Formats: sequence, structure tokens, C-alpha cells
Amino acid sequence: MKTNNTALLAFALITATALAACARAPDTAASAPGSTNAPIPHATSAPASVALATPAEAALPLVVVSKNRNCGCCGRWVEHMREAGFPVEVHDLDNMSPVKERVGVPPGKGSCHTAEVAGYFIEGHVPAEDVKRLLAERPDAKGLVLPGMPAGSPGMELPDGGSGQSYWVELVARDGTTTAFTHHGH
Repeated sequence: MKTNNTALLAFALITATALAACARAPDTAASAPGSTNAPIPHATSAPASVALATPAEAALPLVVVSKNRNCGCCGRWVEHMREAGFPVEVHDLDNMSPVKERVGVPPGKGSCHTAEVAGYFIEGHVPAEDVKRLLAERPDAKGLVLPGMPAGSPGMELPDGGSGQSYWVELVARDGTTTAFTHHGH
């Protein structure tokens, strides 16, 4: 597959601008080998069709998003959630650390914004279909994380519409450990 250098350069510029605008840059520290925080490679992807039926869609719970007012990628993720049918309330903050600590985002699993929905937290650019699956399955967990800001995730779309990076959304257990929830990409 040929890479469009102009599109990649534009994406790099957009990403650098978004990171500079965020109140707290993503915490992208890698998990140590053998850590319980690493995704499980054999986990399966969510079914292609996890959208809720039209009556249930109207009953989707409120998503409360904490973000920096100048972060464009966070705003695009908010629009992604609204387009998926979620009502969204946005709180612009200067310091995201207290929110991340309060909800229990594990070290090394942070991103640029934190959302709360129906007793769960959603950290980063998690696709709406994964949030809907979480709400349908209701596991005994704290929430979902998508560490960093993977290219191609909701809010981090590539300018040329390319497929972006392969990434894992992880489920955060009550004890703070993570397991793979859904794989996206190739």
C-alpha cells in the first residue's frame, strides 16, 4: 500500500496541534512485559453490528465529557458520540488530572479527554459502538480506555480517510487491571 506523504504530514501537524492544545498530553507509557495491563492478543472484536434499536437509541444515557476547551480532537470525539445518538454534556477544564484520578484511569492508560456514562468512565477516543456494547453487557468494571491518540480512531481520523492504526480498546477492572475489549483496524 502506498503512503500519501502529504496526508501523513497533515495528520502529524493536526496531531501535534491537538497535543499542544490538550491540558494534559496523553499518558502513553507502555506496560511492562508480563503486566496485567497488556491487551490479550486472542480477544475477539465486537460484532460488526452492535448498534441499538431505534427506541433504545432515544434512551441512551448522558455522556459527561471533561476536556480542554482548545483541544480539537476532543471536540471531534464529542461530535462522534452525538452522531451515535448519545446526549453529551461538555466540561472544559484546565487540569484533567483530578478527573482521571477520581474515576480510576490506570497509569500509562491515559488520553486527552475523560468521559463518564452510566457509572463507567471512557478514557480517550473509544468508538461509540464500544460504549454501546459496554452499556449493553454491563460488566463489573470501571470503564474503557484507549491509551494515547491512535490515528484513525474517532476524533483522530486521517485527512485522506485512510484506515489509520490498529488499536485495542481495553476494559478496566475494579482492581485497575485491563484486558482487551475490542480490536480495531487491521
